[in-house]
Amino acid sequence: MKKLITLILSAAAVTSAVAQDTAFTAPNHEVNFELGKGLNYSFNEGAYQFKISGMMQPYFAVENNENADEPDYLMNSKRTYLNFSGKALEEKVSFFFQADFSLNDPLLDAWVAYQPFGNFIVTAGQKQNITNNREMLFMETNLQFPDRSLLSTSFSQTGREFGLFVENTFGGDRFAVVPQVSVTSGDGRNSFGSDSRDVDLGGVKYGARLDVYPLGLFTEGNEKLVADLAHEEKPKLVIGGAYSYNDGASNAVGEGHGDVYLYNALGEQQLPDYRQVYADILFNYKGFSLLGEYALATATSLEGSYADEAATEVIIPTQISEFLALGSAYNAQIGYVTKSGYALDLRYSQVTPEFEDNANSIITETTGYTVGFSKYFKDNALKLQVAGSSYDNELTGNTFMGEFLVQVIF
Repeated sequence: MKKLITLILSAAAVTSAVAQDTAFTAPNHEVNFELGKGLNYSFNEGAYQFKISGMMQPYFAVENNENADEPDYLMNSKRTYLNFSGKALEEKVSFFFQADFSLNDPLLDAWVAYQPFGNFIVTAGQKQNITNNREMLFMETNLQFPDRSLLSTSFSQTGREFGLFVENTFGGDRFAVVPQVSVTSGDGRNSFGSDSRDVDLGGVKYGARLDVYPLGLFTEGNEKLVADLAHEEKPKLVIGGAYSYNDGASNAVGEGHGDVYLYNALGEQQLPDYRQVYADILFNYKGFSLLGEYALATATSLEGSYADEAATEVIIPTQISEFLALGSAYNAQIGYVTKSGYALDLRYSQVTPEFEDNANSIITETTGYTVGFSKYFKDNALKLQVAGSSYDNELTGNTFMGEFLVQVIF
C-alpha cells in the first residue's frame, strides 16, 4: 500500500507540473506531457528520446459461486504500472522497463533492442513472448475486457519470458508477413531466482511465430489491441500461428521453475518437455473487431518418470496432467466501438483437458461467457469498463463475476 500511495503521489506531482498538455522547448530539446502518452523528453532535435509513463486500474468486483454461502467482494488496484522507455535513433537502439507495483515481484519487462537495418529487430531481455496466443501479445492496458480470457489464463501467466527475440517485417499496406523467433530460459520472468542458489531448471525454450497480413498492415498501433479504436477505413486482417518447445519444464505453463519435480529410475531429476501450439486471427473494420484463438498444449519425454527420488511412484501417462497444463481451448471475441468511444463486447471461451477422466488435472472442462461495456476517452488514455461473466466448471459449478474497472494511463 505504501508503494501504491507513493506511486500515485509521484504521478500526481508529475502530472500537475506539466498538466493540460503543456510543453517546454529549449534549443534542440523539448519536454512535453500528454495524458496517455506520458512525459516525453527529446534531445538533439529528436535524436535521443526518453519517456516516463504508467498506468493505474482501480478495480471493484463481486464473485459468486453457486456452492458458496455468500459472494466475495474485491476492491483493489488491479494493475499499477510505472515504465521507462527510450530511443537512440542514430545508434538504432531502444529500451523498455516496466514494473507492476500491485505484485509482490513487480518486474514485468526489461529489454534492449537493436534495429540494424529496415524492420529487422533483435531484442534481449525480459518481455512478452511471441509464442503465446494473440491476446497474450497485448499489453494489459489494451485488453478488451478487465481480465484475459480462459484460454490465456489456462496456458499462460503474465506471458513474459527472459531471452533473445528476433523479428522482421516484409511488405506494407497491401500485404505483409512478420516472422519471429525466440530462445528463452523456459522458466518465465525473473527466471534466475532470488539468489545464486536458485537457478533455472531444465533446458531452454525454443519458439516461433508467423503473422500474415493479407490486406496489409493495420493503422500504426491498432494491431496492438483488439478494439478497433482507429476505425480502420479498409478491412484489416492478421492470421497468425505460434509454436514453442520447452526442453524440461518445471512449472505448469512453463513460466516459472521449481514447481514440478519428476525423477528417473536413478533418482535424478527428469523434467518433462512441454509444447504449445497456437492459431489466431484478428479482423478490424470501421469499429468492428473479431478475435479468434485456438490453443493446444501437450507433453513428451515422460518415459521412465517417477514422482519420488526413490523411484517407487511411477508416473502413468494421464498423471502428467496433474503437473502440467495439458489440453486445448478456443476463444472468440467480437465487439464494436463507436467513434465517440462507446464499446460493446462479447466473449465466449472453452477449455478442455487432455485427459478428461483425470479429475485431478490442472485443466478442467470450463466454459465462459462475458459481456462488457466500455467508454474510451482520448483514445485509450482513460477507460471505464463494466463486465459480467458466467463460468461453468465441471468440478466447481457455476460462478458469476461482475467487474468495474477504471484505467488511467499517464
